[in-house]
Amino acid sequence: MHTNTVLNAQSAANYLRLSKSSLAKLRLSGAGPAYCKLGRRVVYRAADLEAWLESRRRISTSEQ
Repeated sequence: MHTNTVLNAQSAANYLRLSKSSLAKLRLSGAGPAYCKLGRRVVYRAADLEAWLESRRRISTSEQ
């Protein structure tokens, strides 16, 4: 996927293999990937999804 690609909330959830409601809860708590509001629409940039995933990489279960 190209990093300039913009995904709606459902597509972003599918990409992350999360439910749409889980992604919404992460957005509400501020713990999810960066997003953009376009009027009432929520969209995600593919680069932001990748960065969020990368920030959660761990090597050991003892890492914080």
